[in-house]
Amino acid sequence: MSSENGRSGDGAEGASAEQLALIRETVRKADVPRAKPRTWRGAALAKELPVARVLVDKGVLHLDRYFDYAVPEELDADAQPGVRVRVRFGAGRHRVREGRREGGGLIDGFLVERLAASDYSGPLAALAQVVSPEPVLSEELLGLARAVADRYAGSLADVLQLAVPPRSARAEQRPSPEPLPPPGRPEAGTWARYERGTAFLEALASGGAPRAVWNALPGPEWSEEIARAVAATLASGRGALVVLPDGRAVARVDAALTSLLGEGRHAVLTADAGPEKRYREWLAVRRGAVRAVVGTRAAMFAPVQDLGLVAIWDDGDDSHSELHAPQPHAREVLLLRAAQDKCAFLLGGWSCTVEAAQLVESGWARPLVAPREQVRAAAPLVRTVGDGDLARDEAARAARLPTLAWQVVRDGLRQGPVLVQVPRRGYVPRMACANCRAPARCRHCSGPLEGQDGGSLRCGWCGREESGWHCPECGGFRLRAQVVGARRTAEELGRAFPAVPVRTSGREHVLDTVPGVPALVVSTPGAEPVAEGGYAAALLLDGWAMLGRPDLRAGEDALRRWIAAAALVRPQGAGGTVVAVAEPTLRPVQALVRWDPVGHAVRELGERAELGFPPVSRMAAVSGAPEAVAEFLRTVELPSEAQVLGPVPIPVTTSGRSRRPGAPPPGEHWERALVRVPPGSGAALASALKAAQAARMARGAGEPLVRVRIDPPDIG
Repeated sequence: MSSENGRSGDGAEGASAEQLALIRETVRKADVPRAKPRTWRGAALAKELPVARVLVDKGVLHLDRYFDYAVPEELDADAQPGVRVRVRFGAGRHRVREGRREGGGLIDGFLVERLAASDYSGPLAALAQVVSPEPVLSEELLGLARAVADRYAGSLADVLQLAVPPRSARAEQRPSPEPLPPPGRPEAGTWARYERGTAFLEALASGGAPRAVWNALPGPEWSEEIARAVAATLASGRGALVVLPDGRAVARVDAALTSLLGEGRHAVLTADAGPEKRYREWLAVRRGAVRAVVGTRAAMFAPVQDLGLVAIWDDGDDSHSELHAPQPHAREVLLLRAAQDKCAFLLGGWSCTVEAAQLVESGWARPLVAPREQVRAAAPLVRTVGDGDLARDEAARAARLPTLAWQVVRDGLRQGPVLVQVPRRGYVPRMACANCRAPARCRHCSGPLEGQDGGSLRCGWCGREESGWHCPECGGFRLRAQVVGARRTAEELGRAFPAVPVRTSGREHVLDTVPGVPALVVSTPGAEPVAEGGYAAALLLDGWAMLGRPDLRAGEDALRRWIAAAALVRPQGAGGTVVAVAEPTLRPVQALVRWDPVGHAVRELGERAELGFPPVSRMAAVSGAPEAVAEFLRTVELPSEAQVLGPVPIPVTTSGRSRRPGAPPPGEHWERALVRVPPGSGAALASALKAAQAARMARGAGEPLVRVRIDPPDIG
C-alpha cells in the first residue's frame, strides 16, 4: 500500500468514528427510545387491544392455561388471533425494567385473543415476535382441542401439537387455489344395496345431518361408497372429513374421489406426503380453498370450513389411536366434532365394534345395513376346522394344516390367488376352560385370570388370587392355556406347491395389491393386499392365537381381522371360500360363519353392560413404579363412585426390543392400577386425574414418573 493510500485510510477511519459518535448522541436525545428486538424495551404499545392472550407451547398440566403479554405497536397489524408467536417465558417478578417484564427463554405459542386490559396485576412482558401472520388456530379448532384435552386428561398444548402441523415458510408463501363451485348430486350407485343407503345420501345432499353406523358389504366397493357420501356433502355446499386407518386405505378413497369428482376438490393429509406438502394441503383446507379432506388419524383435526360430514372407516383398527399425549382416539374426536359442529356422522367398516353398537343402542346413530340376501350374495362361503377335526385328521398332525385347508388351497389356485392369514407372534396366553373354552375371569372384578408359577391363578386387573375357580358356563374345573403366536408357513406352502409363487406381506414389507393370477399370499392381519378380481380362497390359520389374547377385545378384534381378510375373497357365487382354523362353537367364529358382526357386537355390549366393562363404563390406567402409583392413588380425589382395581405388576420390558407406547422402560418393574367409573362420571374422573397429575408436576422434577391414560386400548 502506498503512503498516499495509507493517509487516506486514516482519514476515513477518523470520519467514521465521528459519525458513529454523532449517531449515538442523537439516539440518546431522541424522545422515543429505540426498541430492542424481542424485548421491545421502551417501545410504544398498540393503541387498541394492547394485551395478547397466548397459549405457550409447554405441554405440562400445571401450565395448561393462557398467559397475557403486551403487544408492541410495531406488531399490532400482524398480532391477530390465531397466529404463531414467540414469547419470553419464565422471567420472575424481579426482572422488570421501565414497567416491562424481561428475561426468560424464548418459546413458541399461539395468540388466542386480543384484550383491552389484563386481569393480571403485575407488569407484562412483550410479545417477542410474530412468527407468521398466517392465522392457523381458529376458534372452532381451539374449542375442539380444549374438549379433547379435557376428555383425555391432557394439556391443550399437547393437543394442538397434534392438530396444527409444523410451519413451512415456503408453503405459506404459495397461494392456495381458488375454491371450486359445489358439484352436482351424485347417483346412489352401490349405496342402493343398503336399506337406507339412498336416503342417507339424499339427506347429506339436502344439507341434513344424519348419523349412521354403516356395516359395509364385503368387496372393494366401500371406497367408492365413501366417495359418494363426500360428494353428496359437497353438493350441499358444505365440507367433509374422512379418517382412514392407513395410507393404503387413503389411496383407495383418494382414487375413488378423483374418479368421481376430478382433481382439486379434496386434500390428502398423511405423514408420508412430507412436511412441506402436508402443510400446503393443510393451509388449502384452512383457507377454504378445499372443502374435503381424506387422511390418516392426524387428519381428525383438519380445519374443514363449514363441516357437514365426518366419517371414519374401520374404527377398531389400532392405527386410529394416537401414540402421543394425550393419546386420543380418532373415533372419539370425530364424535366431539359431530356434536360441536352439528354435522353428519358416518362410522363404517366390514365389521362392527362394541362402541359402534353402543351408538346405535343409545339411539344416537341409526344402523345402515344391507338385507340378508345382499349379504349372502356378496360374502364368500366360510368353513371351519375345530380341535375335534384336527385330532381326527392325520394330515393336520403331520403338517399342521388340516386336509380341508389343503383341498381349498389346491382348488383355489386353479382359479386365482389364495390368501393365507397368519397371526402375529408374541401374544401372551390367558387361561380358559378346558371343556368349553370360556375365558377364566375373576369373581370379584371379572378381570382375566393368569397362570402363575406353582400353578396358582391371579387376576390381571385387581391382583387377587383365585383358588377355587370353576367354569360358570359348563361347571368344569380344568383350565388350559390358549395357543400363543403362529408358526411360519410360507416355506411349508412353497414346498407343497413348488410351481406356485409365494408372496409375503407383513410389517417389514406390506404389499398393496397382487395380480389376479395363481399365487400364495401369506400375510399378517392388517397387511393383506388387495387381489385384482378378488382372492379365490383364504385360510385363516391359528385362530386361538388371536382369541387367546389377554384382552377384553380379543374376540371382537379377532372377528374384525377375519372379516377384513374374508372381505377380499370373491363371493360364494363366484367360488370364493374361506377356511377358519378355530373352534366352530365360539361366538366370534359363529359370527364369521353367519357374516353377522353386528349381532356379535350387540351381544358383547350386553355382556359388558352387565359386568361394568367399557364402553358402558369409563376406565383409566395409572402406571408407574409401585411406590409412585401407591402415592398417586392416595392423593387423587376420585369421584365417590370410582372403583380402583389393582395395582398389579406389568411385564418387564426386555432391553433391545421394541416396546409398546406406555410400556415401562427396559428393566424397570412397574405396576398398573385401573380406575373404573359408571356412565356419566367420565368427565369427573378425567378432571380428578388431571388435577392430581398437575399437582405432581408442580412439585418439581424429583417426582417419579406416573403415566395416566384414559380409555386404555388394552385392559386385559
